[in-house]
Amino acid sequence: MKKWLLGLTLLAVIGAGTLYRSAMREVALVVDTAPAAANTATVQQGAYIARTANCIGCHTTRGGAAFAGGLGIATPFGTIYSSNLTPDQKTGIGSWTAAEFWRAMHHGQSKDGRLLYPAFPYTSYTNMSRADSDALFAYLRSQTPVTHVNRAHELRFPYGLQVSLGVWRTLYFTPGSSVAEPGRDAQWQRGAYLVRGAGHCGACHTPRDSLAGSDNSRELQGAMMLAQSWYAPTLAGLHDVDIVQLLKAGHDGQRFVSGPMAEIVHGSTQYLDDADAQAISVFLKSLPPAPAASNAPALSVTSQAMAEAGGKIYEQHCVSCHGADGKGIKGAYPPLAGSRAVLAANPANLAQMTLNGGFAVSTASNARPFGMPPFAPLLNDAEVAAVLTYIRTAWGNQAGAVSELQVRRTP
Repeated sequence: MKKWLLGLTLLAVIGAGTLYRSAMREVALVVDTAPAAANTATVQQGAYIARTANCIGCHTTRGGAAFAGGLGIATPFGTIYSSNLTPDQKTGIGSWTAAEFWRAMHHGQSKDGRLLYPAFPYTSYTNMSRADSDALFAYLRSQTPVTHVNRAHELRFPYGLQVSLGVWRTLYFTPGSSVAEPGRDAQWQRGAYLVRGAGHCGACHTPRDSLAGSDNSRELQGAMMLAQSWYAPTLAGLHDVDIVQLLKAGHDGQRFVSGPMAEIVHGSTQYLDDADAQAISVFLKSLPPAPAASNAPALSVTSQAMAEAGGKIYEQHCVSCHGADGKGIKGAYPPLAGSRAVLAANPANLAQMTLNGGFAVSTASNARPFGMPPFAPLLNDAEVAAVLTYIRTAWGNQAGAVSELQVRRTP
């Protein structure tokens, strides 16, 4: 028996090594030493791409130098730390060529050929053009060099091994490019290019399996964010949503972005030019809606009692902003009656906002947004579950009850 197990282990190691060597051979795919000229127009184009991709959001620590890296990104497998993108010769990308930067963007490989972890979303960036990659490189090279040594990732065994990453890439990643879809106009193509490339929207909004591989058959149909208690809702079938306003202002008068998406709007999408924001809207509204969830089951006697108790809590703490009819105040407090967020099968975001509060995102067109106070100091988990159950079943809403356990799992 021991020999049999040893044999299987050796076969697995040999197979993994073969897959790893296959992945490493991608180093030879890029042979180009002629970077794009770093003229003013190219740098400006690169600055816009950096905003679109929100590079600064992941590559800057709180209070740290822009693009100097070191931000910890939590994953189910451990913590990955972002790298230094400033043109420092020793610790940044100062010694890189445009071709080496393109290899990182397109193939997910570093200057020395080391495989990169997909927390850096090269699985999306591979769809970007070489011209956009060169422009982004030129912009980053125009920044002030910062000496900041890259921090080693803290990943559990065996996820920190290059062999393991090579196997993952064989299963889930094929370098590609954005391909025009027949029958679609230029605006749609541009929207698809931004969403699937620099915008890397699928990194959060597309479901993943237990190994963090994207299920592209359910592209942008909503998913729990990795190692976070936030649910990235579906981006498909949003025919009644003003997507342009959500991207540019963070709200459309009825809906407000929150959580991680608020950070994206603040640092990235509010800076989209109008044409690109409209192109993204056109693309997203063309996607087929996600399969409709079955109707929520009728409330049990216990859940009905919870909803009744929750109604009293709502009257005490919520009615002044969201109204007795759940319609809120346009431009200030979002409606709860008929809200997509309220009716979502997964109540994670509702629990987050109720417990921890927060402000709508501050943007150029909404500089002083209204906020919601945290109720964790005032309500226990059972009371939060009760008021959320009431909200999800009042005013014609038909969503499932929220359990105390679901609330307790919210950090």
